[in-house]
Amino acid sequence: MNIILFSPAEVELPLPRQDPRARHILDVLRRQPGDTFDAGLINGPRGKATLVHVRDAALELSFAWSQPPPPLVPVRLIIGMPRPQTARDLLRENSSLGVSALDFVGTEKSEPGYARSSLWSTEESARLLIAGAAQAFSTRLPELRHGHSLAEALARLPAIGARIALDNYEAAEPLGRLALSATPVTLALGAERGWSDAERTQLRGQGFLFAHLGDRVLRTETACIAAVTLLKAKLGLT
Repeated sequence: MNIILFSPAEVELPLPRQDPRARHILDVLRRQPGDTFDAGLINGPRGKATLVHVRDAALELSFAWSQPPPPLVPVRLIIGMPRPQTARDLLRENSSLGVSALDFVGTEKSEPGYARSSLWSTEESARLLIAGAAQAFSTRLPELRHGHSLAEALARLPAIGARIALDNYEAAEPLGRLALSATPVTLALGAERGWSDAERTQLRGQGFLFAHLGDRVLRTETACIAAVTLLKAKLGLT
């Protein structure tokens, strides 16, 4: 991790020695009392933390905050519910890329059991978002939603901005050639078996343009990273 993140409540308390962050401070960063390291407040400012004391049960830290990091990228993702391991990769990597929102939805071609994974019923998804932000030296986390339908996700979209759906079958134009006239950008990716005909009709009815990433069929996580990177470049954010 390139920055160690804390919630507001955690900075008021000692950091337990069994916490992975404590082990990272002592064993990876090799900090001694009086040393500093990069720290951040989740969705708040970055700054420096000082290791004050190393106790048997916990580390005592002090913090000095500076300015907040830049805002998140104005790209929102709607993703057909993938298998849990793919979802883990998407959570971590898109948090690193700085997207503003991730919405995992049930689709006609997604497996219903994927939505019942412990990934979604525990704190694991939040930990993956934090890990992605820490990798990127950022404190900002994307908004995360899951466990509802495509129609519900579309109903919550902002009224302004561009809407793009990736599709290997009916898209006539590559994503790199689309002109972006407004932000935020909403990018929709189907489940691992793609969109159904009814979902394509639904997306078109909500103003989505269809685009592809070339003639090679990519894994969901690869396609998502490639598409977000292209959009960031088109927005002048890379």
